[in-house]
Amino acid sequence: MGKIGLYFGSFNPVHIGHIVIAGYMTEFTDMDEIWFVVTPQNPLKNKNSLLDDYQRLHMVNLGIGKNEKMRASDIEFRLPVPSYTINTLAYLNEKYPRHNFCLVMGEDNLYTLHKWKNATELVKKYELYVYPRPGTKRPASPLLDSILSKAVVHRVKAPLMDISGTFIRNGVKKRKDMSYYLPAPVWKYIQEMHYYEK
Repeated sequence: MGKIGLYFGSFNPVHIGHIVIAGYMTEFTDMDEIWFVVTPQNPLKNKNSLLDDYQRLHMVNLGIGKNEKMRASDIEFRLPVPSYTINTLAYLNEKYPRHNFCLVMGEDNLYTLHKWKNATELVKKYELYVYPRPGTKRPASPLLDSILSKAVVHRVKAPLMDISGTFIRNGVKKRKDMSYYLPAPVWKYIQEMHYYEK
């Protein structure tokens, strides 16, 4: 099997920025597929604003549509919470021993690696594909420097898209038309379900 990029996120909701990044990775890097790993709980994020896990997974499936190079994964739904990337990767390697996994992340996440569980072990085993995030600054951290010195980091010149789930949720709450920022089926579903309106 070829190279699988794992794109972790809460995808609350999935938006065109996510889809564009995924599309760029499958078309302009050596990745054969990209899996959207929907996280039930990011240890570094507040869980209060999260929609139900399966609703977010459903929206990722709606956003991907029939693209055969992309897949929504609920793998972390069956693992202990909070979700730690190193544990998920160990599980995936056991389940799919012939796959070659790598990680897809924004530059902002790259600079939080020193807060991740077993980050040094992680970067020794898995390549990182990093896309730019506007306004990101590298913190002064000897631990981060040490981790990154051991990492294989591919800087990917994917299009800059300064869109966030927070921006979309706030826009919906203010009754703005957010259809430009979301795959059409996802926007339709959010409207039908009245998500993010309160």
